[in-house]
Amino acid sequence: MEVTERQLAEIKKVEQSTQDLDGKYFTYRPDYKKYVLNIAVSYPVGISDITQMDVSDKEKCLEDLYQAGKEVQSFLERNHENKYILIIEGQASKDSYKLNYELSYQRALGLMKYWCKDRKLNFGDNCEVQIAGSGDGELETNSMREESEILNQRFLIHILPKNILENEEDK
Repeated sequence: MEVTERQLAEIKKVEQSTQDLDGKYFTYRPDYKKYVLNIAVSYPVGISDITQMDVSDKEKCLEDLYQAGKEVQSFLERNHENKYILIIEGQASKDSYKLNYELSYQRALGLMKYWCKDRKLNFGDNCEVQIAGSGDGELETNSMREESEILNQRFLIHILPKNILENEEDK
């Protein structure tokens, strides 16, 4: 009973901590239990290179993506006592391109490289980073999809706690 109460307290603490992510960059979608990056990205068909995005102000978009990465880094620093898995998920829109699942992964990888290699962000020792691509919805994997296909070119950010169900011996 005591362990269960402690675990429940940890779960509540972690849930509360993710609510302080800056709303300028992130929107939590409770229907999907995912954070959506509020930065509109658009790519030409078949392109994953983040520097080749098809947006009106590419420099501002890249700076906003950097600031969003800094917000994730800051969140992890503020919550250093917990351990997390950060999943950067790319999505693609349905179009004529046949490899949208691979493409969505490559786009997510491009964002990670931009954050960590180009802009030197460090997500710390309390975070494991994973890259994912959920494609264009063609395989009906219950991925979060919008009716307007262009809105499906985006990044989803998952910040999952790793240590909420640890046993005392594991600490």
